[in-house]
Amino acid sequence: MTRLLNTEPLTAAAFAPFGDVLECTGTPDKMINQGLCARHHDRARLDFGPDARGGISMFNAEPRALPYVLDMVERHPDGSQAFIPLHGHPFLVIVAPDEGGTPGTPRAFVTNGMQAINLLRNTWHGVLTPLAAPGLFACVDRIGATPNLEEYWFEAVWTVADPKDPGQPGA
Repeated sequence: MTRLLNTEPLTAAAFAPFGDVLECTGTPDKMINQGLCARHHDRARLDFGPDARGGISMFNAEPRALPYVLDMVERHPDGSQAFIPLHGHPFLVIVAPDEGGTPGTPRAFVTNGMQAINLLRNTWHGVLTPLAAPGLFACVDRIGATPNLEEYWFEAVWTVADPKDPGQPGA
């Protein structure tokens, strides 16, 4: 059985229960570098827990396309995880609320190409899903000695579709 999940634009308000949208919007916190650089300060709630540190890794992910089959989500119980695209292309962000230790109904967001995200600790989420090449991302996450990954495989998969695309399910 397949269930339909339509994408929605990524906004800070809609994404707030799952994490932070990192973007240069609104009034900057201050101007720096002789007034030539707007600093939008402290945009992510980074959380690496005790006995760990933050690290920056580089990812090169294969592009995917819509409709996209969602069969698995994962979460990181010991730390937050931020993805910062190194390109100007939109990417797919799938998250789900926790319902008693398993993921609830997922939501699928599409970035505008200039947004990054920070997933809060213990947030169910899909894998890194660029929608165009290159799939280059910087990732800021927890580096520690204990495992920090839990996967959940759906019994019934979801088909993620763009509701504005007439050639896709749910259009």
